[in-house]
Amino acid sequence: MVIRLLPKGIPFVKRFVDLIIALTAMIILSPVLIFISILVLIKHGFPILYRQLRPGYRGEIFTIFKFRTMKTHTESNGQPAPDEERLTKLGSFLRSASLDELPELVNVIKGEMSLVGPRPLLVDYLPLYNAEQSRRHSVLPGITGWAQVNGRNILSWQEKFEMDVWYVDNWTPWLDFKIIAQSIIKVLKREGISQPGYTSAEQFQGNPPEE
Repeated sequence: MVIRLLPKGIPFVKRFVDLIIALTAMIILSPVLIFISILVLIKHGFPILYRQLRPGYRGEIFTIFKFRTMKTHTESNGQPAPDEERLTKLGSFLRSASLDELPELVNVIKGEMSLVGPRPLLVDYLPLYNAEQSRRHSVLPGITGWAQVNGRNILSWQEKFEMDVWYVDNWTPWLDFKIIAQSIIKVLKREGISQPGYTSAEQFQGNPPEE
């Protein structure tokens, strides 16, 4: 496993706090991680972890790790079945409690993510951003972020991007601690988990044409 102790351009204090908290959390939560792994193995089979390429700091592509929340059902044409058909009760619980995100602590330790930052989205979205929205990649992506504690998936894409860029321009260590504390409260309340009619949120289709 390649670990970047201090990615170029990332404040030392932010990276130091990320490492200390992520390593401590991995140790303390190891029984929980093992227990969830066993449940996922029984319910979903192998692989236990879901891996997907995501754009990170400065658009660099990395592999994000999550616990699997869906089965691998396919339709008669060989295409994956709709998400709502593949999402299991276990997967729904893991998502609502944000427990599926715990393996991302490995991404934090590796220096690919931070505890706090804009959420890493799909690679397919990269060419759809305008110049202002692309600034969300000026910092490490996070397990949680300013948009996540201010609405999460019930926000519009425009609102999410505005909050991501606001975070980039207003980052302080205190802001990170505030977001982490608020994230714990949001998880306990299970707020903003998904948009109506979606397992999480609708896909970003790009910006409307300027008038």
